Amino acid sequence: MRRPTARNVSFLAVAAAVVSIGAAVPPTHAPPASTPPVKTPVAVGQGGAVASVDADASAAGIEVLRRGGNAVDAAVATAAALGVTEPYSAGIGGGGFFVYYDARSRTVHTIDGRETAPRSADASLFLENGRPIPFEEGMTSGRGVGTPGTPATWETALDAWGSRPLRQLLRPAQHLAEHGFTVDATFRSQTEANRARFADFPATAELFLPGGELPVVGTVFKNPDLARTYREIGREGVGPLYHGPIAEDIVRTVRKPPVRDGATRVVRPGDLTLRDLRAYETVRRAPTKVSYRGLDVYGMGPVSSGGTSVGEALNMLERTDLSKASQAQYLHRFIEASRIAFADRGRWVGDPAFEDVPARGLLSQRFADSRACLIKDDAVLSSPLAPGDPADPVDCGSTGAAAPTTYEGENTTHLTTADKWGNVVAYTLTIESTGGSGITVPGRGFLLNNELTDFSFAPADPAVHDPNLPGPGKRPRSSMAPTIVLDHGRPVLALGSPGGATIITTVLQTLTGHLDRGLPLVEAIAAPRASQRNQTTTELEPGLWNSPLRAELEAIGHGFRQNPEIGAATGIQRLADGRWLAAAEKVRRGGGSAMVVRPSR
Repeated sequence: MRRPTARNVSFLAVAAAVVSIGAAVPPTHAPPASTPPVKTPVAVGQGGAVASVDADASAAGIEVLRRGGNAVDAAVATAAALGVTEPYSAGIGGGGFFVYYDARSRTVHTIDGRETAPRSADASLFLENGRPIPFEEGMTSGRGVGTPGTPATWETALDAWGSRPLRQLLRPAQHLAEHGFTVDATFRSQTEANRARFADFPATAELFLPGGELPVVGTVFKNPDLARTYREIGREGVGPLYHGPIAEDIVRTVRKPPVRDGATRVVRPGDLTLRDLRAYETVRRAPTKVSYRGLDVYGMGPVSSGGTSVGEALNMLERTDLSKASQAQYLHRFIEASRIAFADRGRWVGDPAFEDVPARGLLSQRFADSRACLIKDDAVLSSPLAPGDPADPVDCGSTGAAAPTTYEGENTTHLTTADKWGNVVAYTLTIESTGGSGITVPGRGFLLNNELTDFSFAPADPAVHDPNLPGPGKRPRSSMAPTIVLDHGRPVLALGSPGGATIITTVLQTLTGHLDRGLPLVEAIAAPRASQRNQTTTELEPGLWNSPLRAELEAIGHGFRQNPEIGAATGIQRLADGRWLAAAEKVRRGGGSAMVVRPSR
């Protein structure tokens, strides 16, 4: 399943909606123009930058920067707009991870805004009669819905580092929801892929299948319920979503999913309560950090496995001069390092509030060296590979049984922002599957997540501890990997990607493609991808599948399967002359949108 790409609404209409940021002028309510905003995968200039999958969302962030807001303000405005134009990817019904570089202190901070399980949840959350329920039935249910973390993330970030109130930053998104954006072929196809399950929920069908029909390409799609919800949050803050009327609507919807009469789908209720929502808190976690080629690479710590897995793989790869390797040698090393990092994350990474996660050990060079010795230039490791023990590293050793990679929905989005003061944000947010749970909160205009399906439904091996089983108030493991790279305390680049478990390999390949192979950031993002996640075969995009490189790698034992599209990254780079370069996808998911405040000629 794939996330819808950027849609088209007038840049001027978005700009009008945010004119009040920094000024007491009400927004103009102009209708969408027929000419879409310019969508480009790379932009260079000054004053700040925004890169996202969507031109409307990037435009919202740029206007915030243009009117004096900072990178955090722009990230919130961009994310809120994505909740309108990318409703199957993100929104206030989901969660995510926010990584922030503070230029004044030259420090990196992170916010864990991951969804949490109900307090009543235990390891049997997805079991019935001792057996896991079908994944599809967990995916489309109240049982898969966790307490949303996105609104609390916005509040936490703005309270700590923002310069504009939430009500102002929501106005561009509110305007988009009220006046609409233009439907494209991808939005229609994503709706079509979900047509059967959307049709089983009256509120979802009314919004996304008006009159029982798919939205028509070129027409304007409006979401007045979401506009009202944003207006309420702007007026009263995020409180109503956690202990007010919106919270009550969420709990009612989860506990008794509103299914249409005559539907035959099995839709299990969830056990989310108002107490669960009232108790929700974001967590300010210490970032992960490794040194790579003299640079400091910061990422998101557990419960995300992104920072530890990317960091461990970089530590393994640093012993090889990838700049001098052939393309086949480079890909071989990249694939094997990814395989090992996934073997270790499967055994050791879970919610640190419940699990003893050895993050420091996983990121130690000693542990990486003990694992890197498994990589041979003329042979391929077998998967599933058993993990190593970071507390007792043994050269080429392993411990226990292999843990398979759990499924993670690919329908996520990533945005990157920077401002004129040098602050930077890398922010990945999601509602999990395409369309999340498929359940829209009636009268509120947003889909609920199905993030709890990121938990293991049951342990793969009852004899081996699984750190990712459900628990009361527990956060499911994630692969989201928002990343910021510094050189002597100053930003070099920031990036991230959607793509479920492929996020880790996408970020790793983009980093090494740029830092080691010398690709310009936009070309490192565009390069054809491979993704190995401790599985018997490695996924390849068509650009590698149809390349002679595949035969070279198969000759030493690699096995492959084709994936038409892996990830959809965005990033920002600080150039030597002080300008910002924003970069996004050229083609994947319809291409991304890179913008700067004052473009260079």
